[in-house]
Amino acid sequence: MKVFVARQAIFNRKKHVVAYELLFRDGTKNSFPNVAENAATAKLIMDNQLNLGTRYLTSGKKALINIGEDSLNQELARFLPADDVILELLETIAPTNENYEKVRQLFHSNYRLALDDFNYSKEWEPFLKLARLVKFDLVETPLEQIEPLVEQLKKRKNLKLLAEKVETEEEFLTAKKMGFSFFQGYFFAKPTMIAQNDIEINYAIVMLIYAEALKPNMNIPRIAELFAQDTALAYKLLRLINSGVFPIKNRIESLKQALVYLGHERIIKFVNLIMTAHVAETKPTELTRLSIVRSRFCELLSRQVAPSLASMSFLTGLFSLLDAILDKPMDVVVERLPFPEVLRDALIGEPNTLYYILNTVKAYESGSWWAMQEACTMLNISDENLPDFHAQAVNWADMYREHVY
Repeated sequence: MKVFVARQAIFNRKKHVVAYELLFRDGTKNSFPNVAENAATAKLIMDNQLNLGTRYLTSGKKALINIGEDSLNQELARFLPADDVILELLETIAPTNENYEKVRQLFHSNYRLALDDFNYSKEWEPFLKLARLVKFDLVETPLEQIEPLVEQLKKRKNLKLLAEKVETEEEFLTAKKMGFSFFQGYFFAKPTMIAQNDIEINYAIVMLIYAEALKPNMNIPRIAELFAQDTALAYKLLRLINSGVFPIKNRIESLKQALVYLGHERIIKFVNLIMTAHVAETKPTELTRLSIVRSRFCELLSRQVAPSLASMSFLTGLFSLLDAILDKPMDVVVERLPFPEVLRDALIGEPNTLYYILNTVKAYESGSWWAMQEACTMLNISDENLPDFHAQAVNWADMYREHVY
């Protein structure tokens, strides 16, 4: 499926692009869709940060991302790497003590903060001490109206000003003279649409994961089993682990290991992110179903020829069609996943045991007797168990489909 995002460039005083604001879109129409703020932010994270990443969209520059009050309460910003983003605190956030504490925690977690569409009141004073950027909407608050406030804000150390909705050269020159450091608006560039391929999520499985995550005694092996039934969810989970949000000491070799690394609290927050981003049900594509069958087929075959590689064989099969699903070269896809080298090599076609296991499964799927015999020779096995392994894999995949629909 296609997912969409708009990006609008932010320029410095020399008219050089220094960052991009990322704006959620739900289709090719370049306008903000009629969705709740937190759903828009959650979708932006799921469809982009946990797909190819914000750095891919911004060519390595900072990404400005909107955070409203609901997103603040759900701690959605925690799924974004602090080094890559600037959080725009929307004007809809009430300047309460409770919200200040949440913003302060983000500040002390090294997130850079901006106050969006700023209108000054004394309640915002504590927030101004945490912010590094203040944005003024020149349509809502014209330059002549905010000039006294701008003069006051310029005196604050570590605080820069950004003029947005700059539509004429005159506005740019006036704002520049007043002391603004950054600029955004149609005078420079309109938002441009970016479309990416992403994987459709099986929302019935999401609901099962959600129910499991909320149980008093969370069953991580069961949740890992459910994640394994949906290529999209497994991919998002591993992208989260490797997204720069959390430091990684060891390579991840199984979905269970990824979940154990996250821990109970983060698992619940991650499932909440998924639930917020996706509220409608869809069914998995045939490619997704095939990858699930492959994962089980590879695992069963691995138990016969290389039992110690069973978990990684499962992942090899599960992610073996990601290049086709995402319409990206496999080497680009696996670069963004926290896999051991042996698993990466297998997926990009470098010969090793995992590769030969996957190649045997592919040969069986193709129905070519000669290809299958050659593949079995590389593993030093006969083909007598392959039909049974395949039947078990299909039944395993179908069992979950029947259970969740």
